[in-house]
Amino acid sequence: MLYLLVGLAGICGALARYGVGLAVGQFASGPFPLATLLINLAGCFLLGYATHFLFKTKVLHSYAVTALGTGFIGSFTTFSTFSVETVTLMRESRFLLAGLYVALSLFGGLLFSYLGFRIGSRHYDTSKEGAS
Repeated sequence: MLYLLVGLAGICGALARYGVGLAVGQFASGPFPLATLLINLAGCFLLGYATHFLFKTKVLHSYAVTALGTGFIGSFTTFSTFSVETVTLMRESRFLLAGLYVALSLFGGLLFSYLGFRIGSRHYDTSKEGAS
């Protein structure tokens, strides 16, 4: 059952990624891979938040936790596309854009994970106080 849930959540995450990619692509054009950057930053925030709020509150069954984290968020974000897009920028001699993309992905990902962690922890603390 767990494999089925992870697979279904993965399908949903992949479809969400594709949809967001199409939506961002309508507003942003050019060589910079903005869609992948935004998707990965959102995924970092979501996983940080989920890890420190949703997963700790025990409101979700452990199967749902795995489906959400590994299935949905895991397939929503993409390291392989980030890597290929970076190599493509470098092959096109767009080294400044490639460096900017790597820096924004790395430091932005850490920042968004931290923000998700902080907000999730704050919500968790608030939910514990409300239950007391």
